[in-house]
Amino acid sequence: MYRRQRHLYDASRKFYLLGRDRAIADLAVPAGGTVLEIGCGTGRNLVRIARTYPEAACHGLDVSAAMLATAARSVARAGLESRIRLARGDATAFDPEALFGRASFDRIVISYALSMIPPWERVLAEAAGHLAPGGRLHVVDFGDQAGLPRPARSLLNRWLAAFAVTPRATLPQAVAAVATTLDAEARVHQRFRGYCVHAVITR
Repeated sequence: MYRRQRHLYDASRKFYLLGRDRAIADLAVPAGGTVLEIGCGTGRNLVRIARTYPEAACHGLDVSAAMLATAARSVARAGLESRIRLARGDATAFDPEALFGRASFDRIVISYALSMIPPWERVLAEAAGHLAPGGRLHVVDFGDQAGLPRPARSLLNRWLAAFAVTPRATLPQAVAAVATTLDAEARVHQRFRGYCVHAVITR
């Protein structure tokens, strides 16, 4: 799907992938900390993270070779090859030690990827399991849209379905369940009248 869309992805998605930059600003990466983005796509978020936190070591994982090729070009254009490492892998089961040479991360980000991955709950659990002690997983994705007018919800969901995107209405409950399993803390914020959710698991 993204072999062609990747060329227009950032320009088209910036109008409706709300909350991404707010989530990046909230990362508060510690000095010298490590960041992993799961489903890094074109590399747009990774470049922004690296610029926002100039001492952080950044890593990106994606299953799409086409998207990773685009991400590599974005990273190179930004002059950030020394600070951003990219790897191809399945978000439901990956070995960060083999891919990146480290077992855990201070911050992990999943931005509008769970709504595109059918076994999304497995991705959530896998990501949380790779948090360093005191680390935080930030997830931003489409919400339940409860505060939006019904026609707007209907139009949005038809549009998303055309791109195989399915909002995860039970995302808050899944975040809470994963946090309980890890004896971690969970926080969930509904933004823009439920248009999107920003969830944080702190280990």
